[in-house]
Amino acid sequence: MTTQNQTAIIIPARYGSSRLEGKPLLKANNKPIIQWVWEKAKSCPMVDRVIVATDDDRIYNACKEFGAEVEMTSTKHKSGSDRIAEVANRHPEIGYIINLQGDEPLIEQANIELVIKGVKEDANADISTLVREIKDAGEVNNPNLVKCVFDFNNYAMYFSRSKIPFERAENDGNWKFYGHLGIYGYKREALFKMTKLPQAPYEMAEKLEQLRALQNGMKIKVAIVDNVPVGIDTAEDFEKFRKMVEGK
Repeated sequence: MTTQNQTAIIIPARYGSSRLEGKPLLKANNKPIIQWVWEKAKSCPMVDRVIVATDDDRIYNACKEFGAEVEMTSTKHKSGSDRIAEVANRHPEIGYIINLQGDEPLIEQANIELVIKGVKEDANADISTLVREIKDAGEVNNPNLVKCVFDFNNYAMYFSRSKIPFERAENDGNWKFYGHLGIYGYKREALFKMTKLPQAPYEMAEKLEQLRALQNGMKIKVAIVDNVPVGIDTAEDFEKFRKMVEGK
């Protein structure tokens, strides 16, 4: 019987993107974005292996060139969670899976470690993730920034594109709002459970996959971080990143 004790980061990477086609292969300082993310993941001492999961030959070949472990997956997956579940299913030795987005080249090692600790050290946690305090009032009402409320034990109660909590009275400075960062840790059985469940009503309303887990009674452990990693969603985001690393 195989012991499920390995911790793996699996990076889902697609070529197609509605806002930035071919994003994983865009190069900054002669390295594709996917390589930047992979190197960040590999630097984490709490991780046993890092696997890129893709459905595109171009990404597969690029990853092979810089030495990454990479696996091809189905083109029919509807989410990154489905893609990483396909890969994890091939590796019974992996007990903890970190879903790290392939467009987060500036993710900090400390953030990855918080996610790993959240899911490994808490027996009650099925999933772990990160939030950060929203300091900009304009972000609170931005539906592209997902908000999160959590209980006194740091388990998520709800995620929403709306402002939560809603203040009935004027904010006197005592309320804090938290924005969600899209990195997840899963216990192996929790990942398979969530991806096999049908879409849930709140998930379909908000277009937030994590609500499927919550509405089915799964526990999501939340850690608060101070830094805000910059994801690459648009050409403008990429240009900022390129200038940052190339010093131009």
